Amino acid sequence: MPGGTMSDLLSTVTPAIAGFSGTLLSASDAGYDDARHVFNGMVDRRPALIARCRTADDVSAAVRHAVMAGLPVSVYGGGHAVTGAAVVDSGLCIDMRGLKSVSVDPVARTVRAGAGLTWGELDAACQEHGLAVTGGRVSSTGVAGLALGSGSGWLERSLGFTCDNLISAEVVTAKGTQVSASATVNPDLFWGLRGGGGNFGIVTELALRLHPVGPLVLGGLLLYPAQQARQVVRAWRDAMLSAPDALGSGLAFLTAPPADFVPEPVRGHPVIGVIVCWSGPVDEGRAALAPLTDAAPPAVDMVQPMPYVAVQQLIDAGNPPGMRNYWSGDFFEALPDDAIDLLVEKATVPASPLTQIILTPGRGAIARVPEDATAFGTRHAPFQAHYLGMWADPADDDRNIGSIRSLASAMKPWTTGTAYLNFLGDEGQERIAAGFGPEKYARLRELKRTWDPTNLFRHNQNIPPAQ
Repeated sequence: MPGGTMSDLLSTVTPAIAGFSGTLLSASDAGYDDARHVFNGMVDRRPALIARCRTADDVSAAVRHAVMAGLPVSVYGGGHAVTGAAVVDSGLCIDMRGLKSVSVDPVARTVRAGAGLTWGELDAACQEHGLAVTGGRVSSTGVAGLALGSGSGWLERSLGFTCDNLISAEVVTAKGTQVSASATVNPDLFWGLRGGGGNFGIVTELALRLHPVGPLVLGGLLLYPAQQARQVVRAWRDAMLSAPDALGSGLAFLTAPPADFVPEPVRGHPVIGVIVCWSGPVDEGRAALAPLTDAAPPAVDMVQPMPYVAVQQLIDAGNPPGMRNYWSGDFFEALPDDAIDLLVEKATVPASPLTQIILTPGRGAIARVPEDATAFGTRHAPFQAHYLGMWADPADDDRNIGSIRSLASAMKPWTTGTAYLNFLGDEGQERIAAGFGPEKYARLRELKRTWDPTNLFRHNQNIPPAQ
């Protein structure tokens, strides 16, 4: 035939999936390249097929198709994981971004959220009623992926992790069936979903408990020159160890942007930034912050009453999609002065102006949840670190990756040996297992054997089924 053989023509036709009502994309289709891009610019994978789902039935149909065709599976929620787990080479990418339903019950203080929502979208819907739940610190982060990996955010000390506020979930299993999980329905699965990631099925909808927050909170940024780093980190550590639960915060080693609020001599140089999110009565926030600002007066103070949704977008500009990223993370037993000295020495000499080394405080509401209540553990660690390497040029890969690995390794003597899984890159199976501890990891492997014995859902921070 003109222009090629019949086999050539057929190879360009996107295959059908029985019972699927969404959009299917293969490499020859318009929109395929946009659909396969993820947050981390280092990831360039090419799925054989992208199934852009509209409904839970579409997800079931896609799973059944993958099983029958013997295709590896990935699940695209927000695409924000540094590993690029949302896309899989030569497999089926089940794209959840079309599941955008959101329904807030302001009386019951709950929300039902489709798995394709981002935190910016969910926050906006909940704040119409002055309600919120702990959510991602970058508004483009997917709701489902963050929640299943535990869910760290500015409100965690007052409200607990996202997973601590999970009421129920709708799940498509490795057989393509649809089940519910809650404290009373499939409770073992519900336990595993709260911190075990996407290992046990594809969550299509979550019900979350909401809390009165905002619409105004006391929030913003405190900025310090790098020369004050030791003083600032020690003052922040001491302040957060005794701070009220309503004071959410994060301390970041970063490079000052060329912004109007930054004094011109500081622009482009290493600085210390402290993000503040006080979720209690706004007029009480300054008193709660005083132990830090009195001990370490900031060079720039941008903390003020602002909408909670604005706080949730404060670091968006510093985390643009498409940059090359390498991450790691750790929980700390403590942050003694010698640990801070070493951290300051290394973190104030970033490999890239986009690099961010972030400390966040723990305890509060996180520690009031029993250790065995959810798959997530390490609830009593006072601090955690997110080592976030970010850069633009592939020629700089080795230098930036080496810098993050060197810093993380140097800080190991003070860590718990566990980590928040959403902060981890591809660091090996032992690192994943250590994140749960031996007893929980064994329980999770048994749960995996029950719900996904063939390990269909393995393109993630994987928990293999027990043998």
